[in-house]
Amino acid sequence: MTSTTRLYSIPKTAVSVPRLSRRALLTIEVLAPILLLAAWWVFSANSTNVFFPPLSRILQRFRELWLFDHFMSDVVPSLANLALGFAIAAVAGVILGMLMGTFKRLRWMLSPIMDFFRSIPTVALVPIFISLFGFGNETRVVSIAVASVFPIAIATMDGVRGLDQVRRDVATVFKLTTFERMLRVNLPGASPMLFSGLQVGLMYAFIVMIASEMLGISVGIGAITLESQQTFRMADMWAGILLLGVIGYLINLLFLLVRRRALRWYFASQRVKRAG
Repeated sequence: MTSTTRLYSIPKTAVSVPRLSRRALLTIEVLAPILLLAAWWVFSANSTNVFFPPLSRILQRFRELWLFDHFMSDVVPSLANLALGFAIAAVAGVILGMLMGTFKRLRWMLSPIMDFFRSIPTVALVPIFISLFGFGNETRVVSIAVASVFPIAIATMDGVRGLDQVRRDVATVFKLTTFERMLRVNLPGASPMLFSGLQVGLMYAFIVMIASEMLGISVGIGAITLESQQTFRMADMWAGILLLGVIGYLINLLFLLVRRRALRWYFASQRVKRAG
């Protein structure tokens, strides 16, 4: 009886530890930015440095600029371009990655081309896009899409190639067509890697969104932030940087929530494997 009791008491202890660690990590995640802002407020309160104004002044300009004056004219267009460019990259990247992961000859043909173009920083291509599409939103959308499509396609391709043999055998037994195999077997099986590629692509998209707005364009968060730096309005510049940090954090948080919901089956299977 004693040995049986011990055997059943071990899983309970093993399960309780991750729960405590998750609570601790969540507490740290919430407290860390609050403590950082508090330290910033204290140490900058009496600052007379023109390049590092007090946080109170930065927050005042943040409220005046981004919550009222420039919200509809600059924040909304920037986020709209980001959403459209990333959506185009996500669809194109998933389709391209699925095809390259399924068909070996296509992968051999396209891999060198992808390796060549993804090694070129997208920011270096922005002047070319400006000469082709002008200074409008088209340039920014194309830049964002080009920057984020490659990590999505490569992650999707690797996810398809890494499928276990059991899934392939099941597709063969049920005599699925190539399209059915891609839709019902390859896509769900590659979804963990696919979401990793989407997260990396989203980061690239956000960076290029900012950079593309700093090149000959007067509209957008990046453009206003750069203009503030060039005209020595440092409080406005720091307010723009703070806004970019807040938007980036919220976008990543939203993505993680969507990822967790979409991959519930995957995380559940991983917990079962660890428990076993």
